Amino acid sequence: MGVGGISIWQLLIILAIVIMIFGTKKLKSLGTDLGSAVKGFRASVTDKSEDKDAEGATDTTAESTVQQNESAGTQQTEQKEKV
Repeated sequence: MGVGGISIWQLLIILAIVIMIFGTKKLKSLGTDLGSAVKGFRASVTDKSEDKDAEGATDTTAESTVQQNESAGTQQTEQKEKV
């Protein structure tokens, strides 16, 4: 017995029928396209997890920048009031 009750001969017959219907060039391009899609999916999943890590670091940097800008703004208004 093969995989899930399908013998190797049945798989070979199905493979032969698929090759006769679609042809080897079409199957090769289909495999290439499928491989590219899987690579793109993996890359996007990896990028999103890196973006989340970078986003957390960016948030803390942005908060410190905002705080620096606010303190500089209050200093400028204090100086204007003195003049």
